[in-house]
Amino acid sequence: MKATLERTDLLKSLTHVHRVVERRNTIPILSNVLIRADGGELRLKATDLDLEISETVPALVEAPGATTVPAHMLYEIVRKLPEGSQVVMETSSDQATLEIRAGRSRFALQMLPESDFPDLTAGDFSHSFEVAAADFRKLIDRTQFAISTEETRYYLNGIYFHTVESPNGARFRAVATDGHRLAQAEVAAPGGAVGMPGIIVPRKTVGEIQKLLDEPEANVAIELSETKIRLTTGPVVLTSKLIDGTFPDYGRVIPQGNDKELQVERAEFEKAVDRVSTISSERGRAVKLAMSEGRMVLTVNNPDSGSATEELVVDYDAEPIEIGFNSRYLLDIANQLTSETAIFRLADAGSPTLVQNSGADDTLYVLMPMRV
Repeated sequence: MKATLERTDLLKSLTHVHRVVERRNTIPILSNVLIRADGGELRLKATDLDLEISETVPALVEAPGATTVPAHMLYEIVRKLPEGSQVVMETSSDQATLEIRAGRSRFALQMLPESDFPDLTAGDFSHSFEVAAADFRKLIDRTQFAISTEETRYYLNGIYFHTVESPNGARFRAVATDGHRLAQAEVAAPGGAVGMPGIIVPRKTVGEIQKLLDEPEANVAIELSETKIRLTTGPVVLTSKLIDGTFPDYGRVIPQGNDKELQVERAEFEKAVDRVSTISSERGRAVKLAMSEGRMVLTVNNPDSGSATEELVVDYDAEPIEIGFNSRYLLDIANQLTSETAIFRLADAGSPTLVQNSGADDTLYVLMPMRV
């Protein structure tokens, strides 16, 4: 194998691909990136057996072939090469090392045979559709923070994507919850998505997809089976296993009868929560919201360090109520809201609260209260 290509192209591709590779691997081949040179392009592929990313870059291929070399080592080498340099990759005559040359720099990396490299992409995909990268990114951005990190409830360790029927037509919806808060976002369902199986995309895959969707004008081709998802955007193809589990009936958690409505200036509220929570303990993080006509008082009490209060002017005319929340969860939700005014719909101190943007919107958040 012998190929020559631009360092910038190679680095961009390796940045996408090498992140999948775990730093510590008991299976040596999983530490490597597969490099295949053929027909005017170089294809790079890496996997951790649950997630696989491959990308093609243009190259001058003098001798086609394929091999595997340590992914993180190759990435560091290419990252440190001079900008604008041409990189030559060539297997040695004894097929033991991959030689990398750029300017006066020379490297030789130990190789493992291409035949040992696992392939995740086998199998049929029953559903396929295209969605705007900006829409898909929005669904992930608005819900990702609520993914559970509790490994015992593995079916919550990802985002649940599915389609639902609504008065406005079919919607493509993303939901994540950790049992303390729930995030839901939706966009108009793209053609081909209706009837797709509900899928749970794992947390690591969600993070990698987020990094790949950096061109909002682009489209993402999505293919689904019962066990896998494959995304194609430009020269990048990501294939991932799905979480094999049943996502809970989240509709039962979304409150329908919360009749106390509060409107507050979002940025002011976010800053006030951030300020008073400075006092809160790492373990507690509780902030009490006391609502009465036209005002909200935020209070934090920490027996070890002191207390803090702040008052905000709000639009509220229901009966007074006091309710406690985890301040970090409040900040996470406030950070995702996009309108100038945040709307809280409350029932009582022990029931979940609904938080939304003002105006017609396709995101909603549910927050469970804390005892304070």
